[in-house]
Amino acid sequence: MTSNLIGDYLRARREQVRPEDVGLVDNGRRRVRGLRRDELAMLAGISTEYYTRLEQGRDQHPSTQVLDAVSRALNLDEDGRTHLYLLASPKPGKSRVVRRAERVRPSVQQLLDSWTDTAAYVHDPLLNVVASNALARALSPMFDPGENVLKSTFLDSAVHELLPDWETKVVTLVAALRAMVGPDVEDVRLTELVGELSVKSPVFARLWSRHDVRPQSGDGQHIMQHESVGELKLTYDKFQVGGTEGQTLVIYHADPGSGTSQALRLLSTLAADAEAPADPTRSPARAEEQPN
Repeated sequence: MTSNLIGDYLRARREQVRPEDVGLVDNGRRRVRGLRRDELAMLAGISTEYYTRLEQGRDQHPSTQVLDAVSRALNLDEDGRTHLYLLASPKPGKSRVVRRAERVRPSVQQLLDSWTDTAAYVHDPLLNVVASNALARALSPMFDPGENVLKSTFLDSAVHELLPDWETKVVTLVAALRAMVGPDVEDVRLTELVGELSVKSPVFARLWSRHDVRPQSGDGQHIMQHESVGELKLTYDKFQVGGTEGQTLVIYHADPGSGTSQALRLLSTLAADAEAPADPTRSPARAEEQPN
C-alpha cells in the first residue's frame, strides 16, 4: 500500500464533493470527478501549489489551521475530520491493528457459552472472529471462529441472503474498518484482506476507494432472514474487551416475549442438538434394539 495516507484520503474525498454542493457552477465540461484541486484550494483559502503538495504527499505535517480549512472545504463530518487528524499525526506505538492471530481469555469464552438465548461473538480490529457461542454460529457460519465477517459478507451468497439490507450493511462495514485501523493501513494482514476482497468483489473495491470513515455504533438493530426460523429483528450491543488489542464483543438479543425471542429459543435448541456430542455407548445397531 502507498504511504501517502493524507493524499489518498484527500483525493478520495475531493472526488465525492459535487461542485453544486459547495456553491460552484458545473458547466458540464469537467474532466475530473468531484472538485478540481484549484477549486478545493480556493474553498480552503490556501494556494493551489500548497494543496497540490499536500495531496501528493510532499507535506505530511500540515498545520491545524490547514486541516480545519480543508475539512470545511470537503464538508467532512466529525468522523472524517478525526480521521484526517489521525493521518496527519499518527501516534507511534499506538497501532490498533492486530499483528498476530488473537484468542480470547478463557473467562470471556465462558461468558459467551453461558448465554443460550443471546448470540454473541468477539472480533478483532480486522473483523476476524476470535470466539463465539453456539447461538451465534447457528445464526450464520460467518460467526465461526477463524472466519472474517467482512469477507463473508462480501463473498458468501448465504450471508447476502441472510441480510435483507445487504447493500447498506456493506457500506457500513467498510467505513467501520477504515475507522478501526486508522492510519495503520500497512499491516500485512490488512493488506492481504483488502487485496483479496478488491480482486474478488468489485463492490468492495469501489467502497474501499471512497475512504469513507464511520466508527461502528455501539448499539442498534439488525434484521436477518434466517433459513430455519424466518425473520429475526435483533438488537445488538458492542463492547470493547479490556486488556486486548482492540477486541470487540458483539451481542445479538431480542425483546422479551417477541416473536424473535421465541425464534432465538428455537434456534438455540437446534444449535444445542447440532453441537451435542454423540453418545459413544450407543451404536446405530444398538440404538435400533431399544424398545419404543
